Amino acid sequence: MFRPLGQRCMLRSVKAAIISIGTELTSGLTVDTNSAWLALKLAEIGWDVGMHMTLPDDQTAIADAVRLAAAQSDAVLVNGGLGPTADDLTRDAIADAVGQPLRRDPELMQQIERHFQHMGRPMPDSNMRQAEVPESGSGIENTCGTAPGIRVASSGAMIYAIPGVPREMKVMFKLSVLPELAATDQTTRTVVRTIRCYGAGEAEMAEQVADLMTPGREPIVGITAKHAIISFRVIAKSAAAADADVAEIRRRLGPLVFGEEETQLQDAVGQMLLEHKVTVSVAESCTGGMLGTCLTDVPGSSAYFLGGVITYAYDAKTDLLGVPRDLMMRDGAVSGEVAGMMAAACRERFGTDLAVSVTGVAGPGGGTEEKPVGLVWFGLASSDGVSTHKRLIGTHLTRWEVRDRACKVALHLLRRHLLGNSR
Repeated sequence: MFRPLGQRCMLRSVKAAIISIGTELTSGLTVDTNSAWLALKLAEIGWDVGMHMTLPDDQTAIADAVRLAAAQSDAVLVNGGLGPTADDLTRDAIADAVGQPLRRDPELMQQIERHFQHMGRPMPDSNMRQAEVPESGSGIENTCGTAPGIRVASSGAMIYAIPGVPREMKVMFKLSVLPELAATDQTTRTVVRTIRCYGAGEAEMAEQVADLMTPGREPIVGITAKHAIISFRVIAKSAAAADADVAEIRRRLGPLVFGEEETQLQDAVGQMLLEHKVTVSVAESCTGGMLGTCLTDVPGSSAYFLGGVITYAYDAKTDLLGVPRDLMMRDGAVSGEVAGMMAAACRERFGTDLAVSVTGVAGPGGGTEEKPVGLVWFGLASSDGVSTHKRLIGTHLTRWEVRDRACKVALHLLRRHLLGNSR
């Protein structure tokens, strides 16, 4: 069904429009992360995104937007509004925009029925409308959900409707939409590389590569910060140019770089633990299991993560890790001494090469002038002994942010130890 666009695009790069559907998006109840992800993936295959729109669940508004986008773009990606309920209006709006009635596609009907059979559940009658596509259009299989996608041509553009659920959207886009768009002839091919960093502030890292970020320079180098992870994005017209800038950024930032693309800090730490054949355990207080979750989010983590304890209360720290209660009653549980004892006892209990501990004030209450919200102590136990580390993560952060940052610091301490680097 896909029509090559090369003939109409010989003198320019191909253009795409992204339309996100959902009243929950326009009302601020949900953050639209789909558009950013789609724009990046389109840029990687040389597509220029010239339009982003976010619309409520309004059939007329969606149809008008699709008409406008199709008239100005080579491809239109509409995400969201493909569910079985009355407020899922994307399929009706697209049919309106292209001036065609909806028809029920037997193959899509079978796909939806198979999905419910696989789950061992009866299919509600309302799900049958998810098999409807515009008369000249076709369906796109959803391999991990009940909402098939739609493809249909209009005004010289291809219109793709894909689910709003991020996981379903990403899988469908990668399997079915991306290969079609990547096959389009075009005069430019953009290469996008992302370098992930941790261990210093955004401004400090930006200063070290400032000349690479000069406006108008090719390749383009940009920087973003999200939850304390600093990312540099290199956008180039060739793989060689992108590789050169990536290599230079890595050279200048050294151990601050922990990975590329979608690598998480725990992925990098896990890989190092595997390479060094080192085991680890954790003793957590204020993070309440988040650090153990981070480590076990990585496939294959059973090779190096042996276990952990959540010692939230004083009694738990005493009973499970042997921290003297009178010490905590006198000085509190948030101290270097307590963190060190937690790490040492954890390493002994689990018989691991390394153990890391976390104890702090996550807030929003409980802080004092001496021990404010955001104060976190860490312990790291190894065969070399026990080291303790103090971090003032920030009184301005939410409880979740303090705990998230504490997990990242703990992972960074593990990575720093494995690197033998003191930064």
